Amino acid sequence: MANNNTNTQASLLLQKQLKDLCKKPVDGFSAGLVDESNVFQWSVSIMGPPDTLYEGGFFNAIMTFPNEYPQLPPTVTFTSEMWHPNVYSDGKVCISILHPPGEDPNGYELASERWTAIHTVESIVLSIISMLSSPNDESPANVEAAKEWRDNRAEFRKKVSRCVRKSQEML
Repeated sequence: MANNNTNTQASLLLQKQLKDLCKKPVDGFSAGLVDESNVFQWSVSIMGPPDTLYEGGFFNAIMTFPNEYPQLPPTVTFTSEMWHPNVYSDGKVCISILHPPGEDPNGYELASERWTAIHTVESIVLSIISMLSSPNDESPANVEAAKEWRDNRAEFRKKVSRCVRKSQEML
């Protein structure tokens, strides 16, 4: 029974966050449900932040929430092609706030940098926009992208430009 209750609480919270975003949209992204019957899976469109290599791009992602939300974080996976040190080759975003709460088993992150129940869809997407603006190449999800970011910025720029162009063609 507890699981069903958790599921209901998560569902109500997500419905409220969706309603809030519809009432007061946030610059830089839009969000909605993939399917009106499933509040646990959202479609997010992120505009490449101004004054970054991603400027002008429109990047789509799927945000999938667990039944235990907000106690556990969602996963965010870009469906648009993305070349970035903090995005796995399958599109999954790797940033601290999307890691489960508590101590980092690898000792890299402080518990305070990881998921807490105060995060919302808005704070998650704003963190992803920030990630696009300033990649963390010290703990990369995509080692090749991180190496290029550090050692061959021209090649990195070229690959990101290709992703931006592709994202514009998908509109």
